[in-house]
Formats: sequence, C-alpha cells, structure tokens
Amino acid sequence: MLRIAVPNKGSLSGPAAEMLHEAGYRQRRESKELRTVDPTNEVEFFYLRPRDIAIYVASGQLDIGITGRDLLIDSGADAEEILPLGFARSTFHYAAKPGTVGGLADLKGKTIATSYEGIVAGHLAGHGIDASVVHLDGAVETAIQLGVAQVIADVVETGTSLRNAGLDVVGEPIMNSEAVVILPRARTHSPGGTPTTGADGEEPKVRQFLRRLQGVLVARTYVMMDYDCRVEQLEKAVALTPGLESPTVSPLHNEGWVAVRAMVPSKEAQRIMDDLYDIGARAILTTAIHACRL
Repeated sequence: MLRIAVPNKGSLSGPAAEMLHEAGYRQRRESKELRTVDPTNEVEFFYLRPRDIAIYVASGQLDIGITGRDLLIDSGADAEEILPLGFARSTFHYAAKPGTVGGLADLKGKTIATSYEGIVAGHLAGHGIDASVVHLDGAVETAIQLGVAQVIADVVETGTSLRNAGLDVVGEPIMNSEAVVILPRARTHSPGGTPTTGADGEEPKVRQFLRRLQGVLVARTYVMMDYDCRVEQLEKAVALTPGLESPTVSPLHNEGWVAVRAMVPSKEAQRIMDDLYDIGARAILTTAIHACRL
C-alpha cells in the first residue's frame, strides 16, 4: 500500500482531508484516529503532527506527505516539494517596535525570536546577516516586550496580532508558504519532477495520487460553461471561451444556431458571461466540475 502522511490538526488538517475526499480517498471518521486504510485505492493514511511530517517522509518510512512549505523548509529534512495545493497560505515577516529596525540590514547584531528557526537562520545566512536566533514555541509577539529579543519572525496574515503587540512589519517577506505535497528527495524523478516507474512498483501509485490531486485543483479552478449563439457570432464567442484544446460546438434544431461548451476559469466566469451576452449568446449556464483529468 501507498503510505501517506496527513496533518492531524491545525489549518492544514481540514482542507487536506477535504481535498483527499474530493480525490476519491477514504478519510478518517474521528479526529482521534491516527491511521486509516483505504483498501479500494490501496492507500494507508497516517495522521501526524504537521511539523513532523517532513521528517517521517524523508526517512523513507512514508511515501508521500502533505504539509506546509514553511514546515518542510524549517525541518531541514531531506524531502522536497512536488505539488503546491493552494490552501493554508501564509507569509513570513520580521517585525519590531516602530522606528527600531528600518530594513534587513538593521537586523545585524539583533536577537530574533521565532518558532521557525531553520527558515530564519537560512534567510539570514543567505543575506550575509550575522544575528542571533532564539527558538520559541507558539506565539512570539511578547518576546520583545519581555526582553527576550529585539525582533520577531512569524506568520503574518492580517497583521492584527502584530499591531495589538505594538509591532510593525520590517522589510520584504521572508517567504510565502502554502500546503504542499512532498516526497523523499532520494526518489528518482523525471526531468519534469514526476516520479518515474520504480522496480518496487510504488511509483505508478504515486503518479496516480498526484494526478488525482491535480484533477481536484483544476476542478476547483474551472467551471463548465454552456451557451447558445448564432453561427455568425461563433468566432467571437469562441475567442471568449477557447477552452483547453478547443470548445465543443454542436448544431441546434433551429437553423443558424449552435450550442457551445467549454471550460473557463471560475474567477472570470461572470465577466465572460457578460461578454457573451453582449455579442448575442443566450442560455448561458455554468456548472461546477467535481473531478477531471487533463
């Protein structure tokens, strides 16, 4: 069986389980379950602390993991990102009391408190900045107030927590993170990054798993659009809805009219519907896509 690590709690857990369910995989029924088996798809899921998943995957004991890019990099584990999943997005920033740190260069000689020591140490080293890094678990906003550090490095979403602590963001983001699929770095990969077929027979299952998740991502990104238009307006309509390869066009019973079907980006669907209506298209419908393979 393919052995897959899934976050057991936090902002990664719910969306990961939902995506796996949409991809056709059985998920646990109770949050206390640490392991579940999907015999139909020959997959075994292990529900682990998100911060530990990269280490388990790098060890080779598990084949695949879903975790955060930040947690992967911070762990220093010998695993690599294969597929970004688009949820649990976050941005890492330095923050300090207003007027105390103007930019990245001002971090030299400072003490920085963070829960992500690996990320911060790597970022400082990459910019040639000599500073001390103090590891703290959990919220780090009070570290400056209590004199543990002059600067913190943490996830910034709305900035409300920083403002409440009397802190300002310093400089550009350290990194942007989101949920990702990871594999052990030791796996053999094709030039495109997809696992190649191995003698142990596991790689086809890995490829199938990745295809399913990619299908969910596409299904969430596109909608199917159907509409009717006159033949003389078809070229203009097709220009608005080119589809992936080409739209499907079928003649209608009324002569001079055709029915068109094409996938369109969901974020642009309302604008496209307006434009189609303006050129004379009618009966314009959109429907959700629940799964697909490209």
